[in-house]
Amino acid sequence: MKSSLENSETPHPHADEKTDVERVEIPLKQGELFIFAGVNDRHLKVLRACLSARLIINNETVVIMGSAEHVAQARGVVQELLNIVRQRGNLDTEDIETVSRLSSSKKTRAIGDEAPSSFSTIETPEKRIYLRSANQDKYYQASKNNDIVFAIGPAGTGKSYIAVAMAVQALISHEVKRIVLVRPAVEAGENLGFLPGDLKEKVDPYFRPLYDALMEMISMERLKRYIERNTIEIAPLAYMRGRTLSDSFVILDEAQNTTGDQMKMFLTRLGLHSKAVITGDLTQIDLPRKDESGLLKVTRVLRDIPGIEFIELTESDTARHELVRRIIIAYQEFQNNGK
Repeated sequence: MKSSLENSETPHPHADEKTDVERVEIPLKQGELFIFAGVNDRHLKVLRACLSARLIINNETVVIMGSAEHVAQARGVVQELLNIVRQRGNLDTEDIETVSRLSSSKKTRAIGDEAPSSFSTIETPEKRIYLRSANQDKYYQASKNNDIVFAIGPAGTGKSYIAVAMAVQALISHEVKRIVLVRPAVEAGENLGFLPGDLKEKVDPYFRPLYDALMEMISMERLKRYIERNTIEIAPLAYMRGRTLSDSFVILDEAQNTTGDQMKMFLTRLGLHSKAVITGDLTQIDLPRKDESGLLKVTRVLRDIPGIEFIELTESDTARHELVRRIIIAYQEFQNNGK
């Protein structure tokens, strides 16, 4: 069954047989031009940079012109972006880059089930989080259906950010009574003992990425109140020993820097009515011996246990600047070549 958008297209193939140029017109509904094109045509400029076909836009239609291949790709991208506009009532440049990347990928030439307009949305008090890839959506669904989820992948793929968003959503909807954020205090050979100040001053730098995510999703006043009341607790991994965490959403971030014993200790803290999300990047292990990483070991030990799911994110799930994705790919290729 075709979408209403597909039914409303007016294709004019081979308008110019000599140059083999195709032309497709996609109607716009009232009020969609400004959202689609963006302020000062910002969206349109990004879209034109992503596509090889020529785009002409007015109040009523988007006209696509070019070779058959380029027009087909651009048509799919424009259709999906209009789907997003009609579902959300807004559009941003990340949407354009995501849809264009999916369309240009050989594996996802036909966007189909991986259409960003079909991905889940996470509601938080201050911000609505739109998931940007099929793997990110799989990650979200895994957390809804399992009590322990491991999200493993490179920097920028949204592992920690989505974990915090899921925790905030669970807290606000009263699925849990508190959020516990945990990180091992191991970064490039440093440890807490070498840092000045009291415990809070020592651990704050390690938790800054989680703080940043929380401040996007919860107002400053509300976040301060949550921390003061211990509704949101931030603690080094070493302080988890001997505890039982019930009615909680627990996040272990940077888990590649846990040892095997620390990982076991953390996982056995989980109490009734609690969920745990463990995130990490196996390419950024800062332990003296990389083979001691608890995250590396746990992928072999717990892989087949029901109620535990492992989600692997890749550079294609990168939610940061487009250059971040290219940097990740370049480093992977460099490492694979053994240089």
